[in-house]
Amino acid sequence: MENNAKQEEEKGEVVVNPWEVSSTTGKIDYDKLIDKFGCQRLEETLIQRVERLTSQPPHVFLRRGVFFAHRDFNEILDAYERGEKFYLYTGRGPSSEALHLGHLVPFMFTKYLQDTFKVPLVIQLTDDEKCIWKNLSVEESQRLARENAKDIIACGFDITRTFIFSDFDFVGGAFYKNMVKVAKCVTVNKVVGIFGFTNEDIIAKISFPPVQAVPSFPSSFPHLFSGRDNLRCLIPCAIDQDPYFRMTRDVAPRLGYQKPALIESAFFPALQGETGKMSASDPNSAIYVTDSGKDIKNKVNKYAFSGGQDSIENHRKYGANLEVDIPVKYLSFFLEDDAEVEHIKKEYGAGRMLTGEVKKRLIEVLTEVVERHRRARAAVTEEMVDAFMAVRPMPNMFN
Repeated sequence: MENNAKQEEEKGEVVVNPWEVSSTTGKIDYDKLIDKFGCQRLEETLIQRVERLTSQPPHVFLRRGVFFAHRDFNEILDAYERGEKFYLYTGRGPSSEALHLGHLVPFMFTKYLQDTFKVPLVIQLTDDEKCIWKNLSVEESQRLARENAKDIIACGFDITRTFIFSDFDFVGGAFYKNMVKVAKCVTVNKVVGIFGFTNEDIIAKISFPPVQAVPSFPSSFPHLFSGRDNLRCLIPCAIDQDPYFRMTRDVAPRLGYQKPALIESAFFPALQGETGKMSASDPNSAIYVTDSGKDIKNKVNKYAFSGGQDSIENHRKYGANLEVDIPVKYLSFFLEDDAEVEHIKKEYGAGRMLTGEVKKRLIEVLTEVVERHRRARAAVTEEMVDAFMAVRPMPNMFN
């Protein structure tokens, strides 16, 4: 198992765990994270292989390194090439009424994977986790889970291949049996070493990791995968969720299950800079899917950290520092046109394009993304949520 997470935090430099992402030393060093967690860099050869196997251009998040690390993604592609099936698993911890753009990133990519590989998907809403960590009531956590489900459905997932569940509603039966099997394999020392729990933490926190682990085992969903206990699972997620699945991959062979594979993303940075990720606890750090065009314009102009120079004269002379410029980074996530992104980087980096021009383009792009999502969200009914969350067989989920 990896180094004690608490020891890393006490150094006061970089904190990356499932509940906090921050850095006091500047931007997060993803190469160091890969070394620390023991995952692998997503090499260009794998991205080219995705293009070859699917006969489609790789998603923008692959092309631009947003998803940059993996565990056994090559084995998933091996299986796909052999004609074998797999399923997707991702999730959301419902701690706010609406999602921000950082929350949307894994779901946008998961939809691409589902559409491209034509595979089933389970989406876990960890309302129990947020009840524990955020000190929310059970009822409020459940309400937020349902509201978040509407934003997730608005991303366009295929209902014939998608099952959304909340832990408070679904945990039991085969799912709970797997939780107990995992819990019996993990000592207190191990869970402290992975997650950095202390003697002051409530026991609910220590008991939670098996809940997030077992959706990666197909036997947890007998209504979907009965008789398919060897089905591989691919988990698209941000890299801060990796500790859960290091634990899962450690115990899976002992239980007779396949290790889940992961494809992991960088963090969508806060408007103020790359020392952390967007946070639901700081509304000015994030662009929400409920923000108006005016809200987006104000947040980008006021809070988006710029790599431009302190005067137009200096900017024309020295150009922008693209390494720290948040508008350029956001455009790299959401502006589809590769040629335009490269043009902006070249002109802005050379000082021929000003910060105000880059922010203006970003405002246009983000406004379009948010308005498109808001229209889709408005079309999601309570009946649609019930349908996605219904425990039901999906006979055509691999077609």
